[in-house]
Amino acid sequence: MTIDADIAAFLARMPTTRPASLDELRSNTDRALMSMQGVLEAVDRIEDIAVEGDEPDVVVPVRAYWPAGTKKGEKQPAIVFAHAGGWCLVSLEAYDNPCRALANATGCVVVSVGYRLAPEHPYPVPLEDFYRAFCWVADHAGELGIDGHRIAIAGDSAGGNLAAAVALLARDRRGPSIAHQLLFYPAVDTDLDTASYEEFADGYYLTRDTMRFCWDAYLGGQMSTPPLYAATLRADVSGLPPATIMVNEYDPLRSEGEAYARKLQEGGVPAKLILLQGMVHACMHMLGVAPAAKALFVHAGREMRQKFGREPS
Repeated sequence: MTIDADIAAFLARMPTTRPASLDELRSNTDRALMSMQGVLEAVDRIEDIAVEGDEPDVVVPVRAYWPAGTKKGEKQPAIVFAHAGGWCLVSLEAYDNPCRALANATGCVVVSVGYRLAPEHPYPVPLEDFYRAFCWVADHAGELGIDGHRIAIAGDSAGGNLAAAVALLARDRRGPSIAHQLLFYPAVDTDLDTASYEEFADGYYLTRDTMRFCWDAYLGGQMSTPPLYAATLRADVSGLPPATIMVNEYDPLRSEGEAYARKLQEGGVPAKLILLQGMVHACMHMLGVAPAAKALFVHAGREMRQKFGREPS
């Protein structure tokens, strides 16, 4: 399939200048993402929560979204979500509308985690923050009105990396049970020479140079020999929870997402691979740019409602 026409037109309008500083890049990225998202979705309610961190005076902020139509007193399934941004960019605010849309599509409480960012807080700090928040949600499921047996982990791009790594940590540390992994175009390896990197290195929103910058911010000098909790494509995946992996047709990360789905399947883990036709990286944010980007939420809703026995709204 050819690239979605609306997205192609959007890419043609994108500026080519780069911000001068990391602070400027962070601010510009938040604004750019929010400008693409379209109409704000209404949900039942939103709650900001401060999760105690692993050091004194460290707090991991999380924001929980209850989907529209939530029935009072009914225990809800949940998705603990890690946002993208190359481990070094993006805020909870930039993911407000995508998390609203994900909650409504899936019928799940979506708990978005504001992990600390690299390079100020490099690996494994973002991962440990996300794992800590996931454990907190599992431990406080009753207070949140969440069904502790129906908690999934999810994330997009670098957030998909953190979600995949938390599945490994929960297995290896004998942590809380994870019902499902929902990985949107995850970054799961530091190899920047895959077939999709060669084909889509430039001109398709995410570039190879950007991913090199992000991996370096997260891992520093460890890119050539990454820790297995950073490059989960190289890890032992046996015993992991079932997974749904979505990849974009025109995305440098497509090959590694496809390879991860195959690795899970070969390791005995039920894994479904979904190709988002005509889409590019970050399409989760593009509902205001391309109506076809809704396919991500349609697929997520179908998969998670089937997994958790939720009726369509």
